[in-house]
Amino acid sequence: MAKVVYSIGDDISTDVIYPGRYMATVLPTETPQYAFADDSAFNGQLKSKQIPPGSIISAGANFGCGSSREQAVSTLKGHELIIVARSVARIFMQNAINLGLRLIVAPEWEASVGDEVEVSEDQVTNRTTNRSFAIERLPRARQAIVDAGGLIAYTRKRLVEGSTVTSPSRGR
Repeated sequence: MAKVVYSIGDDISTDVIYPGRYMATVLPTETPQYAFADDSAFNGQLKSKQIPPGSIISAGANFGCGSSREQAVSTLKGHELIIVARSVARIFMQNAINLGLRLIVAPEWEASVGDEVEVSEDQVTNRTTNRSFAIERLPRARQAIVDAGGLIAYTRKRLVEGSTVTSPSRGR
């Protein structure tokens, strides 16, 4: 069971998640220090490791709108946060898949900081309020990329699996 550690509303842009003034920092090992940098209290909790991996950020509609900056995803992935949102901007969603960020879309989702949440394959349940919300599942191919840890890990895995398969002899 996970806990909601941060709750934000609709139309949260990538500039809120990862402010543009830090764009010179692009390494996934360095970007997490700037997650929600303009909210010094939450950013401080993240940087001091007071927020455990697997914690949930609860968001409204259109989470991750704005620019296509991949760093907005890597900053969240670096803390191993789970995002549960009513809806997500298209480019942010693709970046999340590519980097393996756990992102759950539940159009009727409601939760507050401190709520205990359980995620299953088809729904997310707020145990504090005893309400369940249907999840919009990713297509299997996209979910496989997230489950592998992102596109690079997925591709690496597929290449390794492919190298163990014997190919037919050529020229015979």
